[in-house]
Amino acid sequence: MDYKIDAIDKRIIQLLQQDGKMKIKEVAHALKMTTTPIFDRIKRLEREGFIEGYSTIVNKEKLGFNLVAFCTVSLESHHKEYLNQFVKGVKNIPEVAECYHIAGMFDYLLKVYVKDMVDYQNFITQKLASLPNIGRVQSSFVMTEVKNNHVLPI
Repeated sequence: MDYKIDAIDKRIIQLLQQDGKMKIKEVAHALKMTTTPIFDRIKRLEREGFIEGYSTIVNKEKLGFNLVAFCTVSLESHHKEYLNQFVKGVKNIPEVAECYHIAGMFDYLLKVYVKDMVDYQNFITQKLASLPNIGRVQSSFVMTEVKNNHVLPI
């Protein structure tokens, strides 16, 4: 049976999206509840897949990743085997932070983090171009990040 979340579960998720390190006691206090039912709810949300994991958001510039690019890729052939090869290959390229199979003029949209334009050129010519079946690649570069939010609007 599918677990249905209620208003309390949604509020727990909102709080944890804002601060994944929030302690159960703090969540309970915010919801005016005791810790035991909050603990049970969080474990159930994890078990049922509503909460998939926890991560740390790092400052990309402090780590030297000063260039963010969005790269659209068209494949020459759309046979299932070629699609699977591309997906498998792109998952092994560390510069690719996100990859989406999209509808429209291109087949895939990649979000790429690199140190600079030389690093991006190396990514395109040495890594992406080494994948079979690449047809066309188009790049767009981020000038200013206006909003980058990992919070779902629940």
